[in-house]
Amino acid sequence: MLHIVEIEAADRTPELVDALCAVWEGAVRATHDYLPAGEVERIGAMVPQAIAGVPTLLVCMRDGEPVGFLGMEGTFIEMLFVSAACRGQGIGFGLVERAISEHGATEVSVNEQNPQAVGFYERMGFATYRRTETDSEGAPYPLLFMRR
Repeated sequence: MLHIVEIEAADRTPELVDALCAVWEGAVRATHDYLPAGEVERIGAMVPQAIAGVPTLLVCMRDGEPVGFLGMEGTFIEMLFVSAACRGQGIGFGLVERAISEHGATEVSVNEQNPQAVGFYERMGFATYRRTETDSEGAPYPLLFMRR
């Protein structure tokens, strides 16, 4: 059975962060085929701190194990990742719906090179309003900023 829980910063144990990092890595390897060799590891080194520090963290659990998560700051969705084995099962939809209904999510940024994610957010009612040539770290991964 799937259920979504909100995890407060104080309750983000090293074990939970490790499990979410594993979800992140599997999701990225399944959807970010444009990343060159070594880039997943480089970016992955920053993920534990991002998970631990994001103000709002929603985690979708199945049988006590995380299978997806969404992080927000204010009304901006900072991150959404679903286990590669669980893609297409409504987990991302459920997380975004909860972020919208309970936390007022209105914006997200998406890697332009990840058309599956762009299409997902378009189906969720988001539309692009701005594009950047690089990501927030200056790497050559264009971002689309989308809002509802």
